[in-house]
Amino acid sequence: MNPRLARLVPRLGRPDRYQVAQSLKAAAAASLAWAITGWWLAAPMALMAPWAAVALVQGTVYRSVRTGAQLLLMITTGTVLAAVAAVLTGNTMVAMVIVLPLTVLLGNWAPVGGQGLYAPTTALFVLAYGSYSLPDVGHRLLETAVGAAVGIAVNALVLPPVHSRHVKRLACGLPRDCAALLRELGKGVTDHDEEQAERWHGNASDLLGAVSELRVARAWASESYRLNPGHRLRRRTPAPPEAWDSVWARVSNRLLALTLTLWETASDHRRLPRPPDATLEALGVLLTAAAEICSVDEKIMEEGATEERAAIRDAHLEDAHRALELMKEPLHGPEPDRRASAGSLVAGCQALLDELAVDADGMPLPAGRPEGEEDAAVAFADGSGRSGGAPR
Repeated sequence: MNPRLARLVPRLGRPDRYQVAQSLKAAAAASLAWAITGWWLAAPMALMAPWAAVALVQGTVYRSVRTGAQLLLMITTGTVLAAVAAVLTGNTMVAMVIVLPLTVLLGNWAPVGGQGLYAPTTALFVLAYGSYSLPDVGHRLLETAVGAAVGIAVNALVLPPVHSRHVKRLACGLPRDCAALLRELGKGVTDHDEEQAERWHGNASDLLGAVSELRVARAWASESYRLNPGHRLRRRTPAPPEAWDSVWARVSNRLLALTLTLWETASDHRRLPRPPDATLEALGVLLTAAAEICSVDEKIMEEGATEERAAIRDAHLEDAHRALELMKEPLHGPEPDRRASAGSLVAGCQALLDELAVDADGMPLPAGRPEGEEDAAVAFADGSGRSGGAPR
């Protein structure tokens, strides 16, 4: 395939279990709705029932109920307006000219999201097929209601969707991705070039995208338990506390700033000179130690805090602070521009280590203990998630 064409073709991955389950549920809901209205009741507009049933097998039970109410409102409005216009004008074309602008405006203005499209499309079907007599209107609305009820019931009673597993995967992936970027920075920072620094900056931007994706996933997980009659029967995957989300959002922002400084100092188009070699060597040590801290945090988020992990974390935090002190030594040199470059990196690294000084629940440690050895050890060892004292 042509490379340009390949970029235009969407990449199709294997459907996951959730997608397969929801697809089968939608098909079953449509079949059941058709059996009730088309086969058992022999309704004249039985197609409306499976159409509504498929549309209401949503990602959460709450969303199915909310979407059902919006769909019924839009279909009812479109049907009634089209029927009234057709009766009053006696002309299909004139009725369309009157009704379609109103229903399109209503669909765009009303807070119903994508369901607003059902108002003009329903009006169009009513007028195009001439199904605007009182019995036709009644059948259309009744069969839509039956289909909506079937779709909501199937989604709520058959494997009601729960999205907690996705949250834990995303949450634990953040420290792993931060550690990977920090390791790469630690290895290459002493002799990096502009292209490498630009790639690092792009990777740091991707971390912020992952943070946004995690926030969306948490919202989905919370919504999936609303109005869900079977959530107690479904397996729930415990996710790390939401406080950790803020930690990795701040760490990602610090990495974005650090990589931007490295990119600027490596560029030939900037006046900011490259920092002294001693600063970059100490920076490599600091970033490698910070990567190990993130790796320990990943294990803590997945499996919980232990005394051994607390000790390992404290040791790496001490190493990082010693490297930070070494980074400060060239600040007293004679070259002000190089001192400015080094100072920017020192400030960014100090902020990064402050963000990593957290307890087992991702809460910041008290001020006045930059290395946090004792308080962090106590918090991680006893699993209390609090280290005492006032927060920073």
